[in-house]
Amino acid sequence: MDYRRGDNKRNRRAGTLLAIRELHDIVEFEQVYALFSDIWHFDQGSQPVTVEMMRALSHAGNYVAGAYEDGRLVGGSVGFFAADRGLHSHVTGAAIGRGIGFALKQHQRHWAAERGLDRITWTYDPLVRRNAHFNLAKLGARPIEYLPSFYGVMDDAINQGDESDRLLAEWPVRREPQPCPPPGDAVVALADEGGRPVAGSVDAATVLVAVPADVEGLRRSDPGTAKAWRHAVRDVLGSLLSEGRVVTGFYDKSYYVVEKA
Repeated sequence: MDYRRGDNKRNRRAGTLLAIRELHDIVEFEQVYALFSDIWHFDQGSQPVTVEMMRALSHAGNYVAGAYEDGRLVGGSVGFFAADRGLHSHVTGAAIGRGIGFALKQHQRHWAAERGLDRITWTYDPLVRRNAHFNLAKLGARPIEYLPSFYGVMDDAINQGDESDRLLAEWPVRREPQPCPPPGDAVVALADEGGRPVAGSVDAATVLVAVPADVEGLRRSDPGTAKAWRHAVRDVLGSLLSEGRVVTGFYDKSYYVVEKA
């Protein structure tokens, strides 16, 4: 891996060359916009970022980057400076399953470190298992706040009218969080029983909060169950975080691990 001034990352993998760099030209921003549209299929006017906004953010020194595989755009990320010496990663999209998202986040982290920033934050849907596993288990980020219906009701092809609850994740730039497996006496505060959420006890030092196996599929096949999961996770995980408890990991690709502070 080769980083130079936060602009490039090159990695030989299976005969392909992955290059990550900051973007500055309108044509590049148009390519990122098209990539994001292909991923999320946003309705007109509901896009999280426009070509003009990327242009303005990049010109003002914020983070706009693209990942290229053998010269073809396969990932993009847009972020901006935040309070308390932070970078807020507003939107990141990439081809799934080839390590591109992970490479983008590492590039973003290096970029932030070069500018003396202490942390990177972003929001994600707490119901999407693969995102929770990626953010907590692979990167070592930690949720610090539960944000109910943060963007209102979303109508893109992936979210399909669901309420946009989000977790705000925080990723230290210079410190590696250590993995924290749950102790043997952890209690299941929210279980997945037959595909439906079932609340349990929260009266333990460490509790586990389940999320559905495939909420995106549920939104299409069983919207009522998807909504039940949304409200159950909001009630249990959101309440635990508001009480001051801390999410310390994501266990078995299925459960948030929540501990008393």
